[in-house]
Amino acid sequence: MKSFWNERYAVEDYVYGLKPNAFFEHEIKQLNPGRILFPGEGEGRNAVYAAKLGWEVVAFDSAEQGKEKADRLAQQFDVYINYQVMDAADVEFEKESFDCVVLIFVHLPEENRRQFHYKMLSYLKPGGTIIFEGFEKKQLQLNSGGPRNLSMLFSTEDILADFSDLKSINIQEEIIEIDEGIFHNGPAQVIRFTGIKTNVYT
Repeated sequence: MKSFWNERYAVEDYVYGLKPNAFFEHEIKQLNPGRILFPGEGEGRNAVYAAKLGWEVVAFDSAEQGKEKADRLAQQFDVYINYQVMDAADVEFEKESFDCVVLIFVHLPEENRRQFHYKMLSYLKPGGTIIFEGFEKKQLQLNSGGPRNLSMLFSTEDILADFSDLKSINIQEEIIEIDEGIFHNGPAQVIRFTGIKTNVYT
């Protein structure tokens, strides 16, 4: 997958656009800035937006080309993001060190998904917030983006199970009109979720 993403990001244009994800943009404005983590951050549009709002940003992705473009975007807006290149399986941060974790279209194979989500939650402080958007399984019937592998798409039941220890603020499954560059464009079936961590993860 690393080579796939490096090839996708190697072009000059930002293939998922420069604007932040609409759901993330709405939700992050409800929070006071703190320390925020962006897994699978790609070209950096969401991380840079958070930095512009005053958040201390940490991001990671497996693709070096993604970091290069994210750093360039941060420089353009005169903000700093701590963007690291690493595979999801190798990620290690201090437990309970982030006020917010943002998972925007971070799709992993089903066998790795739940463990990855639990790991990301372990980095969230009690009282911290998860912001999540991903393609629902019915997205396979549409051509507006996302994995073409059913097992890498989400169901509401998946998300409620993976994040069962959170206090749910809002979860919704809906069709939206997505406009995020050339690879996310058109009607899309998504799941949007926000939750607050109440338990201590060990």
